[in-house]
Amino acid sequence: MNTKKIITLFLFLLITPFPALAQVEVDPQFNPNQIITDDEFYDYNSMSTQDIQGFLQKENSYLANYITTNAYGTTESAAEIIYDATHNNYDCYGVTLSDNPTEAERKLKCKNITTVNPKLLLVLLQKEESLIEDPSPSQTHLDWATGYGIFDGMLTCTPYDKCYKYKGFGKQVNSSALQFLAYVNEQDRYTYKAGQTYTITNTADPYCTTSNQTMTVTPANKATAALYNYTPHVFNGNYNVFKLWKRYFPKTIKNYPDGTVLQAKGDAGIYLIEGGKKRPFSSFSAFSSRFKPDQIVTVSTSDLDNYPPGDAIRFSNYSLVQTPDKKIYLLVDKEKRPFASMDVFRRIGFNTEEIETASVADLNIYSVGKTITATSTYVTGALVQDTKTGGVFYVVDGTKAPITDKIILTTKFKGKKITKATTKVLDKYTKVSPVMFDDGTLVKTDSFPTIYLISNGKKRPFTDEATFTSLGYNMKNVISVSSKFLYNYQQGDPILPAQIAQ
Repeated sequence: MNTKKIITLFLFLLITPFPALAQVEVDPQFNPNQIITDDEFYDYNSMSTQDIQGFLQKENSYLANYITTNAYGTTESAAEIIYDATHNNYDCYGVTLSDNPTEAERKLKCKNITTVNPKLLLVLLQKEESLIEDPSPSQTHLDWATGYGIFDGMLTCTPYDKCYKYKGFGKQVNSSALQFLAYVNEQDRYTYKAGQTYTITNTADPYCTTSNQTMTVTPANKATAALYNYTPHVFNGNYNVFKLWKRYFPKTIKNYPDGTVLQAKGDAGIYLIEGGKKRPFSSFSAFSSRFKPDQIVTVSTSDLDNYPPGDAIRFSNYSLVQTPDKKIYLLVDKEKRPFASMDVFRRIGFNTEEIETASVADLNIYSVGKTITATSTYVTGALVQDTKTGGVFYVVDGTKAPITDKIILTTKFKGKKITKATTKVLDKYTKVSPVMFDDGTLVKTDSFPTIYLISNGKKRPFTDEATFTSLGYNMKNVISVSSKFLYNYQQGDPILPAQIAQ
């Protein structure tokens, strides 16, 4: 090439701008402070061996047909190795083992433990060595499957290096499972801790600005802190964990109908779903005056987090409360019933020592009910049986609601005393609609398999038994009623299976 052409080419390169580096669009749902929840991290029961194998086959993974030795020299499939690392691991602290202990020896002498969610290990295998999606990984990639015991940029690991004892697919998977468990159970021993703030250098900046960009991160939970201990980068290390988890294991949203009582696994708080919000019970007595413990549906923390908080349920049903303006109310279901006077309060038989203090805000969630006067009777409700016809009514303050099915007496009013009265006495009360089940009750008929949940006074059918079970409801709480009784309820919208989150 002659000198003139060289100069021309140099000038062209000098004045022609390079194409702008493409910026990577970061998923707006990514939160570097909480990459996965602690519930997700600890959920070792999320997948069986068959589930893991099915996942590998669905992804057409090389590991679906990969057989090798586990951490203790036993030949297993990749799915079995992953499952055993999470379900059948060993704590040998304080135990004397031989120089080269077998799995049989560990099983005999050590404590069997569980570790972490197998989903985490599957994500890790793809994040570190692309082993879920690479159709023909090298032996090196298999030998260092989870990147355990080696560091970025490390070229070799010889038999004389410390890292060599972690070489091999089985050892890699098992070691990383135990290491992640240590990160959360022995947090003080490691760099990153939940609740503390760190400045992290991102070696692969998605915005393509500078390789030395830093970010401030405050891990919100132990699981996220553990991920930073394993890989101290936001991009692309832990961002890839987020992306892979979202792609491989999309979250489902469980929509629980109003009237359902929820409690997160391992948490003492109990919540009533009402108006699409979770209303916490401030005390167990506030809960037990409305529901039975076996009506509680146990869910994950993430399921409960799908609902915005609502007003707390502070008081038990039929509580007596007084506001700062000295007004006294009887709380009945969703109503606050004022007393006409203190004289009426005393004449009915209430005691001032039973009164609780309430703010105006506490009672804003109650509508004002009928005033309790000197002529009010059975203000807290009573079961009264007609001595002539044998019919039973729920009588409250001038009204009588017939009980049209014996099942109401044996369930809703179980153990409640029945008072007898003549037809002439009962004729003084206004007849109203029959007594029905409260919201949150599960019912079905003997003649048809469909299960319904009573919600906002309607019967909402579950689409099938699988939906019923997947949402965590318990078959033992289903009450069998007559078709005639169930016909009293209007049909509500069907209760659908969990939906994939967008």
